[in-house]
Amino acid sequence: MTATGLAPSHGSGRRSGGLFRHRDFRLLWVGQTAGKAGSSVSSVALPLVAVVTLGASTFQVALLSAAAWLPWPLIGLPAGAWVDRLPRRPVMLACDLVALLLFLSVPVAAWLDRLTIGHLLAVALGAGTASVFFQTAYQVYLPCLLERGDLVEGNAKVQASEAAAQVGGPGVAGLVAQLAGAVNALLIDAASFLVSALCLLAIRAREPRPERARHGGTLRREIGQGIRFVVRDPYLRVLTLFSAFSNIGLAGYQSILAVFLVREVGVSPGMVGGLAAATGLGGVIGAASSAVARRFGSARSLLIAEIGAAPFGLLIPLTTPGAGLALTVAGGFVVGAGAAVGNVLKGSFRQTYSPHGMLGRVTVSMQLVSYGTIPLGALLGGSLGTAFGIRPAMWIIMSVLSMTGLVLLAGPLRRHRDLPDRPGR
Repeated sequence: MTATGLAPSHGSGRRSGGLFRHRDFRLLWVGQTAGKAGSSVSSVALPLVAVVTLGASTFQVALLSAAAWLPWPLIGLPAGAWVDRLPRRPVMLACDLVALLLFLSVPVAAWLDRLTIGHLLAVALGAGTASVFFQTAYQVYLPCLLERGDLVEGNAKVQASEAAAQVGGPGVAGLVAQLAGAVNALLIDAASFLVSALCLLAIRAREPRPERARHGGTLRREIGQGIRFVVRDPYLRVLTLFSAFSNIGLAGYQSILAVFLVREVGVSPGMVGGLAAATGLGGVIGAASSAVARRFGSARSLLIAEIGAAPFGLLIPLTTPGAGLALTVAGGFVVGAGAAVGNVLKGSFRQTYSPHGMLGRVTVSMQLVSYGTIPLGALLGGSLGTAFGIRPAMWIIMSVLSMTGLVLLAGPLRRHRDLPDRPGR
């Protein structure tokens, strides 16, 4: 029998009720969910501030999305090496506090009549930098709290609750934007980072000392070790390439979606939030259904989710006013469901497959490529929208996205039922 990194451990000694009864995991879970809820608010509110309050162009709105992800290719590699050297919880706390102050600065600047596009870009860039360190530290911190066999359940719970938060977040952003102005919706995001920080402070478990702190070595050498591990591994290599191509399409359509709905379809800011919330339900269901990997196999489930869901995105550029808005909901719903299943399986695989002392560097080595294409996708969306119009740009982007899953067939996944639990299996 082939062991897999995504199979539950029957000898883990889990208490009755599973992770619902794990106090420290609950705190981390609640904090992550709150932070993602706030981020989902700002993902709608920040473009609405640019479009409605400042009259930004299509390219400027896309530039906001690009700025949020630009830190991954700029500082991702050294961030991963530092996370492997440092205690992760203090890093996460610092990131929460920085993000809180950044998003709080937007409504303050608006109240003082000093808000500009440059300010929004600086906030997006700064929050993106904090996110690089936080997300990398979180990926390494979760295996410190949970036993190996609990990681799939833990990742699935976090992914599902984050997706649920992202359903409500855009709706809240749209409602607040409609009633009180988009800038005030960002106060919710600032408060969410405070909740996340308080939850982290309440965790009792003592974190093991990072391995790299004991062994030393130069930062450059440690970065190189992470890169070589990913490049030489056939599973990590193909997953990284797939994520890079997929994120170009996802970022491209998301960067112009608000502009498409407001200016091309003619919906109100409040309706933009409602539509984003409806499409987000796909992520909730996708994350909750990721347990099918235990029955059908993690590798097979990953292929089905990523290859089968993306073509439904071609429904979005068909959207028209009235009943035609259902096309955006349906397309975004299925694309989100497939991405959620894939995220749970890929994240759990990376956490169990990679040596823990290298997990931070392996994570950012992969994300340097996969997240590094997000600014490119966002800029591509804005450029295509400016050159050809919003709807033709949406057609081009969704056509590219529909074919990205085929990249996975170039690796070893197609030959196996399950993903392995260690290199060389």
